[in-house]
Amino acid sequence: MIDLHTWTTPNGRKVSIALEELGLPYRAHAVDIGKDEQFRPEFLAIAPNNRIPAIVDSDTGLTLMESGAILIYLADKTGRLLAREGEARYRALEWVMWQMGGLGPMLGQAHHFLRAKPGAAPYAEERYVAEAKRLYGVLDRRLAGRDFITGEYSIADIACWPWVSRYEWHRADIAAFPNVLRWYRAIAARPAVQRGYQVPKPAGEIPMPA
Repeated sequence: MIDLHTWTTPNGRKVSIALEELGLPYRAHAVDIGKDEQFRPEFLAIAPNNRIPAIVDSDTGLTLMESGAILIYLADKTGRLLAREGEARYRALEWVMWQMGGLGPMLGQAHHFLRAKPGAAPYAEERYVAEAKRLYGVLDRRLAGRDFITGEYSIADIACWPWVSRYEWHRADIAAFPNVLRWYRAIAARPAVQRGYQVPKPAGEIPMPA
């Protein structure tokens, strides 16, 4: 059994979607970041950086924070969604790292300046809207001629999709990126994604472009 400590954010949804896709038994524990529950001592004991998500695997006793590390761990544990070796493995890891180092942090800044603090910093809004569009373009070019980021559905797709699911927050017209739009719709239709999106509490329907 895996205990998942999470909230309704893109990083949290990466792990709940992966758990659903992999069919691993898990218990979800809500950590309401709006109430600063991520600073509670019992959570800090497993996630020293006070960020969700984090897991405790009762099979091994391992505690793990950082969504990218958790995705790799779960894929290796099951032998699914990440090749064991060779170029296919490193291509998937390459794009997980791209998400962790670029797509997530930059879109997270867009969320802050465009939604949490609109009007507070026009330069920042302009900067992060432009960066969001650039990153959508990178992903669109990567998906040209491919169903998924590395060809096969993998943790790379699971890492990126929840961030793109907030496309309405980014002031980037997803229809202007047809490969991203196709990919986004295909993943949104997966039953495991639909279940994982609603963890740790119902969050309404997955946003769908017109």
